[in-house]
Amino acid sequence: MARLILILGDQLSRDVAALRAVQPGDVIVMAEVMAEASYVRHHPQKIAFLFAAMRKFAGQLRAEGLTVAYTTLDDPDNGQSIPSELLRRAAQHGATRVIATEPGEWRLIRALADLPLPVTQLPDDRFLASHAEFQDWAKDRKELRMEWFYRDMRRKTGLLMEGDQPAGGQWNFDHDNRKPARADLLRQAPPRFDPDPVTTEVLDLVAARFPDNFGRLRPFAYATDRAGALQVLDHFIAHSLDDFGPTQDAMLQDDPFLHHSVLSPYLNAGLLSPREVCDAAAKAYAAGQVRLNSAEGFIRQIIGWREFMRGIYFLEGPEYTSRNALNHHRNLPPLYWGAPTAMNCLSHAVAQTRDHAYAHHIQRLMVTGNFALLAGIDPHQVHEWYLEVYIDAYEWVEAPNVIGMSQFADGGVVGSKPYVSSGNYINKMSDYCKGCAYKVADKTGDKACPFNLLYWDFLARHRDRFATNPRIGRIYGTWDRMDPDRQSLIREQAAAFLARLDAGDPV
Repeated sequence: MARLILILGDQLSRDVAALRAVQPGDVIVMAEVMAEASYVRHHPQKIAFLFAAMRKFAGQLRAEGLTVAYTTLDDPDNGQSIPSELLRRAAQHGATRVIATEPGEWRLIRALADLPLPVTQLPDDRFLASHAEFQDWAKDRKELRMEWFYRDMRRKTGLLMEGDQPAGGQWNFDHDNRKPARADLLRQAPPRFDPDPVTTEVLDLVAARFPDNFGRLRPFAYATDRAGALQVLDHFIAHSLDDFGPTQDAMLQDDPFLHHSVLSPYLNAGLLSPREVCDAAAKAYAAGQVRLNSAEGFIRQIIGWREFMRGIYFLEGPEYTSRNALNHHRNLPPLYWGAPTAMNCLSHAVAQTRDHAYAHHIQRLMVTGNFALLAGIDPHQVHEWYLEVYIDAYEWVEAPNVIGMSQFADGGVVGSKPYVSSGNYINKMSDYCKGCAYKVADKTGDKACPFNLLYWDFLARHRDRFATNPRIGRIYGTWDRMDPDRQSLIREQAAAFLARLDAGDPV
């Protein structure tokens, strides 16, 4: 009897486990379904990227002689969910079993487990650390810290290793990688790809079916196949990696990409593998083409943070996204959807997200995430926003980054301290403050940067939790040395700002 081989939109790799299991007579099932396109209101560029990449990947498989049952979103027979499409194709082809690669989100893992057909979910071995390996690493540890996991992954992979020691004699070059950036007209942006007929057809479909989703659909410039993704990788290695390290935390309002690779959409959809991307960076370092701190910083993002976040997501379980350790319940304000704000950093970060479905990690962590945490916004609403607006967002990687690292809603599972800062950090790492209606140097008053007011208000609200934290507890000494009247003024002005935010008034 025929078997169904399920390939999801983020499993577009010829080496994915389910495809390695294909036998003669098997039918590969791929489907554009409304359930996946709308469980959150995804950025239209993300939907277009995945649908176009899926269609091209299905064409590649057919060219190899494999049987592919592909359902487009507007197919009148489309059941509009993965389970319903599997059941429809099983009846159509007389299939009695489903082979799948484990999905990256708990809701789909459960949906497949509940299917009234036998389903084998194979491990997703595109990742470098299996669930069992991460669980063994985490067992009996009092704290789960990425740095220690990352070092073990370096040892396992041999990346940037000299025998049993790290290249350059140290594991981490963060101290070299925290410099601001300057505008540079010669800086090369990632390659742009003109939509081909397949992509154009998808863009028209998405425009018609998702007209109200946040984000601009056009111009659309992402690659939608492996060949294009490899071009982006090669361009990054040749033109941007060497300068990536020093300025990876920098932000410029007129340069959304700086030296960043913008490879995460292709990695997370399966068009590139983490190992080949890291090997390319390591090879460039070995050839003397890029500096060590840049190669190390880039590789750490992939075999460190990316693998660590996946490990946390599956270790902590399906209820992780509902955690709210700081008891934050403020609604996400309209400025996250593009409503006008006088805060230049937030205005630019949101506008860039609207236009490109992309912002780099510091814009996400220290601008949009920092503000949400300082303002006490409901972490589940923040989580859903990030899942909706970014082209590379999938719950396995997005949730630990937001619930854990950005919002501290997991109580410290991911990070040992909350990532909060006043406006000073943003001013140091960007040019946002120069064009802002607020004054980053003002700590109180009508023109005071809201990050300054909210920073101290946040620390005061959560003193019981953080005063003894070894990484930020000493900051309370600065607060305690302030005149009580100044403390009261800060708290009052922070409360007034938050009241305007709650009322929907312009901030």
